[in-house]
Amino acid sequence: MDLLQKHGPDLGMPHSKIITSGLNELRVRGKNEIRIFYTFKGKSIYFLHAFKKQTQKTPDKEIKTANQRLTLI
Repeated sequence: MDLLQKHGPDLGMPHSKIITSGLNELRVRGKNEIRIFYTFKGKSIYFLHAFKKQTQKTPDKEIKTANQRLTLI
């Protein structure tokens, strides 16, 4: 999260990945692969949804949850 705060929208792979327009994925590496969906509005970062990644492909239900929360901002 320090890298995200330091680099903002310019943070790219391997730490961050664009999922859809306005929805990004923060990739936390370690013993457990954690993914945190987030977005920027102005100078603010909004964390929308986090989950433990257990498969190669990001599950559609996780993206759907993040997109639903994105519409509330």
